[in-house]
Amino acid sequence: MHLARHPRLRFAHLPTALERLDRLSEHLGGPTLWIKRDDCTGLAGGGNKTRKLEFLMADALVHEADVVITQGATQSNHTRQTAAACARLGLDCHILLEDRTGFEDDEYRLNGNVLLEDLTGATIEHRPGGADMNAEMATLADEFHSRGRTPYIVPGGGSNAIGALGYVNAAMEILQQANDADLKIDAIVHATGSAGTQAGLVAGVVATNCGIPVLGIGVRAPADVQHANVLKLARQTAEHLGIDAQPSPEDVQVDCNYVGDGYGIPTEGCIEAIRLLARLEGILLDPVYSAKGMAGLIDLIRQGHYTNDQHIVFLHTGGAQALAGYRSLLTS
Repeated sequence: MHLARHPRLRFAHLPTALERLDRLSEHLGGPTLWIKRDDCTGLAGGGNKTRKLEFLMADALVHEADVVITQGATQSNHTRQTAAACARLGLDCHILLEDRTGFEDDEYRLNGNVLLEDLTGATIEHRPGGADMNAEMATLADEFHSRGRTPYIVPGGGSNAIGALGYVNAAMEILQQANDADLKIDAIVHATGSAGTQAGLVAGVVATNCGIPVLGIGVRAPADVQHANVLKLARQTAEHLGIDAQPSPEDVQVDCNYVGDGYGIPTEGCIEAIRLLARLEGILLDPVYSAKGMAGLIDLIRQGHYTNDQHIVFLHTGGAQALAGYRSLLTS
């Protein structure tokens, strides 16, 4: 496995820190918790998509694109980071935002990530919930082609075999940090949605034969759908890399019991996780992904799923920029 064979740009502030969460660990009375700070990768505030965009935007330049099209939910962290990457490269960025929550207040619709996308120069269109966003992007690409432009489509979440390379690299980075610190990691836990982050981690774990379980706490899809999506993309990523060992169904662990009422709708556990991390560790989670992932981890610890002698790494996928869109739900 040689990632340097694949076109890549350098946006992210790497390696991101691997830090202990001593006060949270003590509060929960469970295993020793660590946090991988992928909220600190750069690009208009950072987040997990920056790693993916290093490979995706390099591919866009290979295809001589002059406009990038992507999509996400209204408070998408992915679209914010994509807009910032386009600004760095002098490319136009056109974003389609899907209304997945039904929230109509201006704080949600215009603040947070949406404000930052506007500041970085992206153009934005809105689509109703349930729209076929891939078809919408394809139609828009045809329109740009008809005007003589060269569009490049970045899938939602940056989640394809090219984008997932960013998290193959992250898996190797975590393993190197663990080896340097003489740390035996018993599990990596994170929020999983469009599948690219978990698929890349799984492909990286399989390729390095390190045996670290990767648990994705789902934020949208039912468990069977999420498992299938992650496994399919992990196998595509391994094939793209030329890895002989293929990820198996057992390599993909998902828990989708913490979605609540739907994507982007905070749960009580999600809000508790935001407040706990802020008040115990000074770390900000987001209400869509990282807080639901942390809520799942906290609940699993309380259920005794992990033992006190274990070391668990929580991958922080970023997204605190969205907090401004959820003020009414978060203020105490």
